[in-house]
Amino acid sequence: MQVLGGKPRVMAEPNMVPLIDVALILVIIFMVLTPILVQSQLTVKLPKAKSGAPAEAQTTIHVEITRLGNVMVDGRAVRWENLERELALRLSKSSHKTVLVQADHTVPVEKVVAVLDIAKRLGVGKLGIGVAASGS
Repeated sequence: MQVLGGKPRVMAEPNMVPLIDVALILVIIFMVLTPILVQSQLTVKLPKAKSGAPAEAQTTIHVEITRLGNVMVDGRAVRWENLERELALRLSKSSHKTVLVQADHTVPVEKVVAVLDIAKRLGVGKLGIGVAASGS
């Protein structure tokens, strides 16, 4: 108790140290848990369409990269050195074509990016990366 002017008075100052400690602990907990929670939520679920039609076969060029690194354009084997020329021949007929790259999951991403880069340089209309359907 504190005496001011002859009257006893109760000191009513709250101790802020425990409150600050609790707030800092909560901040640290959220900083640690947030990346874990965000990463667990980053599962890719492809949307399913109720309407619409798949791209026409005449406008889609399928480029497949096998596990061994071999390239196939519309089912026909092509050497990496000739890939740009082969795509240029197929894209010259229409600029509205789509290039769909389908690669084995063990193929390095650099090879997929190389195909996408060639297609973009040639002025393809749309680019896509094919994925396996669920259950495959």
